[in-house]
Amino acid sequence: MRSKWSQITMASLVLGLLSYTTAPTQAQSTPRRTLLALSKKAHTLSIVDPVTLKVLAQLPVGPDPHEVIATADGKRAYVSNMGMGEMGMGESYHEVDVLDLVSQKALSPIDIAPLSAPHGLDFQNGKVWLTVQGSKAIARIDPATAKVDWIMGTGQDWTHMIYVTPDAQHIYASNAHSGTISLFEKALSKQFFFKGKGPGGPGPHGPSSNGPHPNDHQGPPQPQKQWEQTLVKVSPGSEGFDVSPDGRQLWTASGMNGNVAIIDLASKKVVATLKGKVDGANRVKFTPDGHWVFVSSLSTGDLVVFDAVARKEIKRISLGHGAAGIQMDGPDNRVFIGCSMDDYVAVVDLTSLELIGKVDVGGMPDGLAIAVRP
Repeated sequence: MRSKWSQITMASLVLGLLSYTTAPTQAQSTPRRTLLALSKKAHTLSIVDPVTLKVLAQLPVGPDPHEVIATADGKRAYVSNMGMGEMGMGESYHEVDVLDLVSQKALSPIDIAPLSAPHGLDFQNGKVWLTVQGSKAIARIDPATAKVDWIMGTGQDWTHMIYVTPDAQHIYASNAHSGTISLFEKALSKQFFFKGKGPGGPGPHGPSSNGPHPNDHQGPPQPQKQWEQTLVKVSPGSEGFDVSPDGRQLWTASGMNGNVAIIDLASKKVVATLKGKVDGANRVKFTPDGHWVFVSSLSTGDLVVFDAVARKEIKRISLGHGAAGIQMDGPDNRVFIGCSMDDYVAVVDLTSLELIGKVDVGGMPDGLAIAVRP
């Protein structure tokens, strides 16, 4: 039970923050830590002070912004422009926007063609990782060259969101229309390669009787790491997911039947399926301590909170008519939710689990991220 003092403090916070923060009249300097929020309608990225909830600047982005990610040093942001419409029909785009968060200006976008419909984003090991929904693949951009330097196909439909482990040895991606989660692991290949320019020992038909063969490489076999994909079956419509802070579990929610699947990442199997009743489930996010899991509903506007240990619902928070992107704000013990149907970013306190504020970042807010400079 919280003390009387903490209750008074919380009441003061609610009174102070439960306001509609509007867009800036002119850009202000970027603080060390900022909230980044996309507006699909205004085609802008808002830079927001997460403490005061003031919009400091709004930068132009591409024709269909969906997700945003910040670099590890907090100096730049990348925005995906998907296209394909909400039902997978229409024009596909191949633009990834680049924004300088310090000088608050848009830089030259990156053209990833012939890959199309970039969507989910992550930033690890100095690289931008993304899903390319129209190409049934995941890819990687090298910021130094502003080019795609690696592609891996999933063979699945609607490859949507992505998560890359800090060591970049595991990649997880949701395939919403196929109803699967791709678990990629960089593991030692079952085949060995000998030292030299090409594969394998003596020539393809055994030792050569006419002298050295071009493929006759000497030396002990050298193990090689290759990407291996495991597909885990979940409910169709599962697009939003998150990995627990300890890296042991992956939770994903289906927008079609509202169920929540829990995958054990060691065994690569679904260990539980919760009847979550989250119609139109859109995004999933763990709290920083891993105790709770939040699922947003684009259909009802609810933010549903689950106990990650007990694996049961503990609260539903009504945020409006449609909730999408979720971003945790650990230092201030809050969570931000893009309420696309209501044209604001909602602010929820993680102690009281109550709505304490709203931020106007433009129509149809969706993708959110936190940028932190050292």
